[in-house]
Amino acid sequence: MDIRNLTERYAVSPQIAPEHAEAIRDAGFTTVIDNRPDNEVPPELRTEALRRAIESAGLTFIANPVVGGAITMENVTAQGEAVAASKGPVLAYCASGNRSSIVWALSEAGQRPTDELIRITQRWGYNLEPFRPQIDALANSA
Repeated sequence: MDIRNLTERYAVSPQIAPEHAEAIRDAGFTTVIDNRPDNEVPPELRTEALRRAIESAGLTFIANPVVGGAITMENVTAQGEAVAASKGPVLAYCASGNRSSIVWALSEAGQRPTDELIRITQRWGYNLEPFRPQIDALANSA
């Protein structure tokens, strides 16, 4: 498991497995967001398998599948709402952590400067520069 803290309350990770649930809880997370569509993973890593493991560890589990190259405003809104509703730190995962970073940054548009959002994710190797126009547009409409 490779947890990458973007902020004190939000971290991303590449794909997790059911056996990581207790370690995620012990690391202080209260909510896990699954940003990976089921068609990308084998049955043992699909949404319901992870939901059972995460909820058995006493954590909140949110499924918000994000299709690479096809992020929707519904994805962005769901991510922002899940983070806002969480009683503590959130861990979001996908294949590499990139999509989880993108939907987070888009959901934070207008709450943090665009440069800061891009810089935060860049520390972990996620290039959100191509999303600058979308982040700016969302910030201007907030």
